[in-house]
Amino acid sequence: MQPFRPEVAARLAELAPLLLDQLDPMTDRMLDVLHRTEPVYRDLRGRDEEEMRASTRANLERGLHALIGAASGDARTSLRDAREVGRRRAALGIPLEAVLRAYRLGGQVIWEALLDVSRRSTREHDTLLLEVAGSVWRTNDAECAAVAEGYREEQRRIAGVDDGARQQVLDGLLEGRGGDPAFVRTASELLSMPLDGRLVVVVALPEPDGTASLDSPTAALLKRGIRSVWGQRNGSQVGVVALGTLPGGEVLSWLRSRAGGPVGVSAVVEGAAAAGSAYRLAETAARTLPAGSARVVTIDERLPEALLSNSPEISSRLVGQSLGGLLELPADEREVLLDTLAAFLSSDGSPTKAADELYCHRNTVMHRLRRIESVTGRKVTDPRSRLLWQLALLGTEHRRLARRSA
Repeated sequence: MQPFRPEVAARLAELAPLLLDQLDPMTDRMLDVLHRTEPVYRDLRGRDEEEMRASTRANLERGLHALIGAASGDARTSLRDAREVGRRRAALGIPLEAVLRAYRLGGQVIWEALLDVSRRSTREHDTLLLEVAGSVWRTNDAECAAVAEGYREEQRRIAGVDDGARQQVLDGLLEGRGGDPAFVRTASELLSMPLDGRLVVVVALPEPDGTASLDSPTAALLKRGIRSVWGQRNGSQVGVVALGTLPGGEVLSWLRSRAGGPVGVSAVVEGAAAAGSAYRLAETAARTLPAGSARVVTIDERLPEALLSNSPEISSRLVGQSLGGLLELPADEREVLLDTLAAFLSSDGSPTKAADELYCHRNTVMHRLRRIESVTGRKVTDPRSRLLWQLALLGTEHRRLARRSA
């Protein structure tokens, strides 16, 4: 900020308390304009309104202090702050054009607030402020240039992290190195991604033709302000996603809109030390889904299936002991009886509701249930038999779905 003549500096000092009192209304006005005119800031505000308000208020406050000389008139401090804003916005994936428009809007809001408090003071015509106008916009231009410089520096830094380095970091996280503070610091700096907060791990199995289930997940999530690191492991796409304060449902919604194959998502975990166990949960969830299905499930949605898939010997014995001779029947009859049993169990043991689901008569369902009892040696009225049947059907579901889609 260029120094002002003494009388101009005195007038600014006189207006300073009034101007600082307007900081909250100025923040409200700026957020309102950004919400109406900038879709990317509207999305960012919806995800973390408190952080965006705090950031906007802090930027305006720095601009006010620079203007009134409360920060000793040191423009270098203002420019350093502007470069840091540019770096942070690049890390969030906000387009540079939107960042610069927001910064220029900040200059406009400050200038309009200054005119307003001047008009509401004792003087009708504050000609001294005309001398301030040029300095305000010259400073704003310099700060916009610093924002762009910081933004491009961060872009170059991110682009300089090659795929091999990302894969090494990802492998380290999934193999348990997240408990090493030095590794976590290095990884966070390399990826420009916080690893000490709330994380989820995503595992996407390939589509039947071998193509990736998710298209460019890093860039797509970054557009929503969500940082992540992705790579390959055991033939699958694997990603560690930093949620920050976001609910996990936002990432799930995006995954469900983009998935081309089976995708498993871990529970939300705290910090990089838990990434390895989260990966195992996500992979297990993904592998409970039928091959080729474009579904996204969390581990909590697939706990019974996960238990069975992690114990194939027990799963096989459970199916054999629970369904018995039913699996040895001719294919057509076997499928009809399995469908009937599944409908009966999902209808809370109501033959009438099962008949509605199967589009057949209730007596037909009753006849099939008696047939199931005879070939399995179990009773439909026995709660334990129903539990075993339900688990056994989970163990056969993916195989039956695969046969139907073939």
